[in-house]
Amino acid sequence: MVTALLTHDAALHHVTPEGHPERVARIEHLLHALAAFPLMRVPAPLAEDSDIERCHPPSYIGSLESHLPSRGLHQVDGDTWLSPGSLDAARRAAGGIVKAIDMVLDGEVANAFVAMRPPGHHAERTTAMGFCLFGTAAIGAKYALETRGLSRVAVVDFDVHHGNGTQDLLWHERRALTITSHQSPLWPGTGASHETGAHDNVLNLPLPPGSDGSRMREVYEDRVFPRLREFAPDLIILSAGFDAHADDPLANLNWQTEDFRWLTERLCALASEVCGGRVVSTLEGGYDLQALSEAGAAHVRALMEAGE
Repeated sequence: MVTALLTHDAALHHVTPEGHPERVARIEHLLHALAAFPLMRVPAPLAEDSDIERCHPPSYIGSLESHLPSRGLHQVDGDTWLSPGSLDAARRAAGGIVKAIDMVLDGEVANAFVAMRPPGHHAERTTAMGFCLFGTAAIGAKYALETRGLSRVAVVDFDVHHGNGTQDLLWHERRALTITSHQSPLWPGTGASHETGAHDNVLNLPLPPGSDGSRMREVYEDRVFPRLREFAPDLIILSAGFDAHADDPLANLNWQTEDFRWLTERLCALASEVCGGRVVSTLEGGYDLQALSEAGAAHVRALMEAGE
């Protein structure tokens, strides 16, 4: 079976100010790195409002729509922006993960990677922040639970920044286990180990600045993999940020490309144990273009190999 790549040109039309780290070039470089891969390429569809509203109220969606500029840019907060194409891109990121989940659960593909921007894991229920508008991974988890009838879904977020939005959106969802490894201290300042969710369904794993892939591997071996086996999810969703790479300008973890490959391989192997290999990954951060391209390609290659 093959791996699906879900993307859309709309990702190129979410524009940020000159010099902003979350820029159009990210998706251009990543897709160029994946160009020769034998993937099933699928256009990311627009999400239905009903899918987004499992995580965000209509008033929040309406507020974003009302601030969407007809030209130029609108600043939502200190580092989050809207351009004329931003909501189309964000809706297709959410629609992409819904489509990817359907394809994996229906057995059309072994697993899937959603290569869209803006990212999603910082968007809280009524707050756009951290470059993010809609909580893509959480939207996918709620869709799988509410529409596809799954009993348990795990979200594993290895972006270097804590996924405060995913945590907020799934805090009260006892059927979802949210696991986040992240540098601490670092923006947004959340993700302490004592934040464990309303039903002991959140596992935060802060990593100290300057630590490297060996520390990450220890934490995943000791804490993440046993917890996932115990939870036995029906589906694993990955929030795939590549900004823990040593070359990334926004943080101070020292992972190498091989660390992302190792982590993906191990998560896919565990998925084979507990949920028939059902993995859907969605792009989050990664702001050094070369590091993003190399680590993203290693991640997708590991997904492909797991599905063979």
